[in-house]
Amino acid sequence: MKFGIIKERKCPPDRRAVFSPDELVNFKAKFPQAEIVVESSDIRVFTDDQYKEKGIEVTNDVSDCDVLIGVKEVPIDALIPNKKYFFFSHTIKKQAYNRNLLKTILEKNIELYDHETVVNKDNHRLIGFGRYAGIVGAYNGIRAFGLKYELFNIAKAETLPDQKALIERLRKNRLPNIKIVLTGRGKVAYGAKEMLDGMKIKEVSVENYLSKTYDQPVYTFIDVNDYNMRVDGKPFSREEFFTNPIDYVSNFERFAEMSDIFIAGHFYGNGAPVILTNEMLRSPKCRLKVVADISCDIDGPIACTIRPSTIADPIYGYLPSEQKEVALSHPSAIWVMAVDNLPCELPKDATEGFGKVFLDNVIPAFYNGDVDGILSRAKITEAGKLTSRFAYLQDYVQGS
Repeated sequence: MKFGIIKERKCPPDRRAVFSPDELVNFKAKFPQAEIVVESSDIRVFTDDQYKEKGIEVTNDVSDCDVLIGVKEVPIDALIPNKKYFFFSHTIKKQAYNRNLLKTILEKNIELYDHETVVNKDNHRLIGFGRYAGIVGAYNGIRAFGLKYELFNIAKAETLPDQKALIERLRKNRLPNIKIVLTGRGKVAYGAKEMLDGMKIKEVSVENYLSKTYDQPVYTFIDVNDYNMRVDGKPFSREEFFTNPIDYVSNFERFAEMSDIFIAGHFYGNGAPVILTNEMLRSPKCRLKVVADISCDIDGPIACTIRPSTIADPIYGYLPSEQKEVALSHPSAIWVMAVDNLPCELPKDATEGFGKVFLDNVIPAFYNGDVDGILSRAKITEAGKLTSRFAYLQDYVQGS
């Protein structure tokens, strides 16, 4: 079986890859029967020469490969018929802007495997760039606070080589005695937590965070049971919350009234309560100055996230009283960081980490008969049709 690591062609350019040169060496060592080539790229964080130095073939033609592996969506005109493809297709939530992509994949008899659909038997995702989104998102949030109050002006994450450099920049600049609230319990949230811990910011319990004052910056790390409650006042049930969230409402206002920075690293499920509402933001008790929305669900659980921002222009102002974007200089503006492609700012670390988990979790399935069902669960299309697991996309493909 021949694997091709494809060039990223989506604009704006993405410098990440699925495998670093070192990880492809590990790939060949573990599966010597595999053939591996890398498509030449002038934007990838690892150069063609770095792959060649490790004995990996670099080519301009990957049409003879069986499996083609990339990061972002492959442009329609670059899709090669009758191949197996792995990439983030952004189709499984029926994203309107990619309907033609999935339609073309079916027409070209392509087997599509989405990185998001690589899950274990319990439907937990096995691969992704979430940790790196959390790392960069936390950095950007702290950087925004420094800029807002003219405390420091540190370099953009995209200009620094790795996570270590990000932490070093943050630690060189002293924060005042602020409070930071971090939501979530997945890879995104724990990536953000790595940064706060790397800065030596003290973690405190929810109870102490809400009731005590400190002479140093502190943060609290909260989960769904900390910022949601049953509407009827009965005890919180985690299982019930995820199966029937309509019976719950957010009580995040107690954190909004105590926090200077909100780092949003949660997963937001359909039907779940809005976490940070406009009412909370408009309240005279709201203390929030910066919202770093790593999850970046537009018109979702964070009311001030009204659009995605960009790596080039990562922050915008939000005026709660009028629910609109305003200049960052507006005296009542909450600064919002809502970059939706954060891992692109840390391409080397992201590539190295992603390749390791891809090699551990996906590649063995090609050689062990897919004994754990990794490929069968991840496969979206086959023989020009949607697989049964993704049959719900049929109306989306048809445009209805």
